[in-house]
Amino acid sequence: MTTDEETIVALATPPGRGALAVVRLSGPRAHAIAAAVIRPWPIEARRTCWCAVVARDGTLLDRPVALVYAAPRSYTGEDAVELITHGGAAVPASIVAALVDAGARPAHPGEFTRRAVLNGRMDLAQAEAVGDLVDARSGAMQRAALAQLDGGLSRRVRGLREAVVGVEALIAYDIDFPEEDDGPVSRERIAASASAAADQIAAMLATAPAAELAREGARVVIAGAPNVGKSSLFNALIGRARALVSDVPGTTRDAVDATIEPEGAPFPLHLIDTAGLRDSADVVERLGIEVSERSLAAAHVVLACGETRAGLCAAIDRVRQHTGAPVIGVWTKRDTIPVDTASFSWSGSSTGPADPSPGASAGRAAARSGASGTGSADVPIVEVSASTGAGLRPLLAIVVDVVAARWGAPAPDVPLITRARHRHALERAAAELGAFREAWAARALPSVVAAVHLRDAAVALEAIVGAIDADDVLARVFAEFCVGK
Repeated sequence: MTTDEETIVALATPPGRGALAVVRLSGPRAHAIAAAVIRPWPIEARRTCWCAVVARDGTLLDRPVALVYAAPRSYTGEDAVELITHGGAAVPASIVAALVDAGARPAHPGEFTRRAVLNGRMDLAQAEAVGDLVDARSGAMQRAALAQLDGGLSRRVRGLREAVVGVEALIAYDIDFPEEDDGPVSRERIAASASAAADQIAAMLATAPAAELAREGARVVIAGAPNVGKSSLFNALIGRARALVSDVPGTTRDAVDATIEPEGAPFPLHLIDTAGLRDSADVVERLGIEVSERSLAAAHVVLACGETRAGLCAAIDRVRQHTGAPVIGVWTKRDTIPVDTASFSWSGSSTGPADPSPGASAGRAAARSGASGTGSADVPIVEVSASTGAGLRPLLAIVVDVVAARWGAPAPDVPLITRARHRHALERAAAELGAFREAWAARALPSVVAAVHLRDAAVALEAIVGAIDADDVLARVFAEFCVGK
């Protein structure tokens, strides 16, 4: 096992052809090792300097820009050096090799951030935000990661922990100082404090679905019979030809996906174009249909497509057999279908329209609601044209609204639970608080035994930020109750 007494070096930018690369060096001997290869040296801390990097035999490797940091004012909290070199494969690799030859060790994945945590530059949740920021594929995830890196989640978790420790302190006070002037702490006050802490944790856990949307995007499955314009709609929504479009039914044999982020949307949309849903004896096509059905089962929202009124009703009926997600009807090809001014309501039947009445002209994007056969939900109907783009913006707006109404949307000022580790820790804390409240209400355990659940809840919360401190309960007791006055 390596130790933090070693000085580490690594390329901090992706390898390959590029204008610039960054080589990072950190550790107790960073300055001494850098001095062995950089000319001139010394370089004043936190000031850029154009320099030369030479190998042990004096060979010039590059003329980079050097930036020197003195502990603790660096990313890792250690002495550090960053070299902004020319890009490509050979130049940065030769500089890393020269620094290793001078005494550094190649860094392991994540080791710079690990040292930042160990040296108190950030906590564990903030370190995870660094990874989330690097992996962010949408503006929503970028914003969530930046808020977490700024300490928003850590402050919220510490606040939750303080609420739990506060309950623990009330019990500790009553056990250790029963004769103080304030008198015994009432059971009702302890129960109310525990209930308030549990409510705060539950509110935090409630952000998990919205956080998943920000991280992974809402799964929007485009489904319907073959050759009704699903792939054309998919290509129009992503703005480029990704799915194969053909007049031959059954062309799409597998799910094709892409992610988009509509302007102003609080989360990205992960679009999935699927094989046409129909009864088929073709083995290969049947495999594609099975993939479509699995995609429907995992969808956040489904776009059921049809080019006629009867076809659209049939698509909605068939889709709802395979998903519990909200369904939006998409009336496709509204630029090519002959003008038909009759609007309709979906009646839960594939036989055709119910109670036609004058409505919007063909090609005009309009959202309509049709009552389902059971009357349990409305299905919005949107007219679109993949050729002209009509109806695409209203369709995306409805998709975002439907998903947000079902699963929630990330609020800009609320920290998100972006990782399963965070969720599991909160769930454990909630379970321990629940066990405490149940035992407390039933008077089933002595106070000192019931308080073990509170300690476990606090430890679960501490695990999120990586801060474990069992001695601050007593500090809270003295601070709040002025013991010994």
